[in-house]
Amino acid sequence: MTSNQVRPVILSGGSGTRLWPVSRASFPKQLLPIGSETSMLCATAERVRGSGFADPIVVASEEHRFFVRKQLEKAGVAVAAILLEPEGRNTAPAATLAAAFAGRDDPAELLLLLPSDHVIEDADGFRAAVEAAIPYARDGGIVTFGARPSDANTQYGYIEYEAGNGDGAAAKPIRRFVEKPDRDTAAAYLEQGNYLWNAGIFLFRADSFLAEVERWMPETLEAIRRALEASQQDGSFVRPEATAFAGTEKISLDYGIMERTDHGFVVPIDIGWSDVGSWEALWRISAKDGADNAIKGEVVAIDTSSSLLESHPGAPAIATVGVENLAVIAVRDAVFVAPLERAVEVKQVVERLERERNSIAVEPSRMVRPWGSYETVERGPRFQVKRIVVDPGGRLSLQMHHHRSEHWIVVRGTAEVTIGDEVRLLHENQSTYIPVGCTHRLANPGKIPLELVEVQCGAYLGEDDIVRVSDVYGRS
Repeated sequence: MTSNQVRPVILSGGSGTRLWPVSRASFPKQLLPIGSETSMLCATAERVRGSGFADPIVVASEEHRFFVRKQLEKAGVAVAAILLEPEGRNTAPAATLAAAFAGRDDPAELLLLLPSDHVIEDADGFRAAVEAAIPYARDGGIVTFGARPSDANTQYGYIEYEAGNGDGAAAKPIRRFVEKPDRDTAAAYLEQGNYLWNAGIFLFRADSFLAEVERWMPETLEAIRRALEASQQDGSFVRPEATAFAGTEKISLDYGIMERTDHGFVVPIDIGWSDVGSWEALWRISAKDGADNAIKGEVVAIDTSSSLLESHPGAPAIATVGVENLAVIAVRDAVFVAPLERAVEVKQVVERLERERNSIAVEPSRMVRPWGSYETVERGPRFQVKRIVVDPGGRLSLQMHHHRSEHWIVVRGTAEVTIGDEVRLLHENQSTYIPVGCTHRLANPGKIPLELVEVQCGAYLGEDDIVRVSDVYGRS
């Protein structure tokens, strides 16, 4: 039986390269508090809560599964399922996966597909736009949403709609999609008036969408069906079968379906939307001082204007004199500086670091884990010092190392320490030693976070020198 509710489908599989060094592949921007006090993922989920919405389906990567679940649980968001893509195949397979999964229970269910890493300032306006789009989706339309452009932006794709065709209608028939234009073309679109920024948000019935996939991408639909038939479920996690999923076409929803369908509509929106796809985009939506600077953290700006200056916790202070139109982003292990209009080229920095196999391309200094977090404080020849925080009830895997010994010093809280066959408690200011090759485990049995300092000594200190004997999170 068809519900009157709309089921959100939140896409949370971004790679995290466009806002480096704050966002990285192992902890991308949707998991960070950008544009709000909570993470972008949680802000997206909060935007689609209420009586008009069913519990969301989240599409995420295997790597980020614990972060996604933990953040949503902490925010009090109940999910219908977290679909774990074996690999990123772009938005068309992700949308098809969600539609096929939802359609098993209700083929005519309305699905609202939305990225997890966008900023929308007017949440009420967004919900009103979704409400206006529902009749078109109920009738079989594939509805997308387009933001009214405020400038000749060249970082967004555009949607041209049929001008004069149903001007009073909430949704307009789509004429065509346009890739990111040059400045003059974008200015012409702005003047013409029937072009919108492509916001990458969609509303459709599950069966209507799957019919379009069957028409235009039949092999992808068949691969998704096989992947779901052989899927495995672990609580809220659903794992499609990897080999079948790899048979999907790696293509965006725009290219795969929207540019081909005869049933496309667009609802114009003016709700303070941004995809925050570059440091310049973040500067545009940020609060600014009298000199048009957006400032975060410990910053001294003298005779400085129109700049984005961010010093994050643990990073050095930023001081500028006599500059303008700059992005300066400092974190503990990296500093990025570029003219604002060229900050989008940070992707080239990440690509070079990846070619050089430099870990700062993908890993932040503070690594979040299902049990808590750790960060490297100091590193040198044959030693490394880490600060480890274990959440209440958190347990690391029972493990051993071939190449390093470890010293643990408890700074705050109580640690349950397993070394070999011995289990004991350590309190503040107490310490212990784990020899090379000895099985060990760290857990927090207390009610407050456990904080400790770990000193590693050995010839090799890489994170891949971990042999897990058992793990409550199912990691190998």
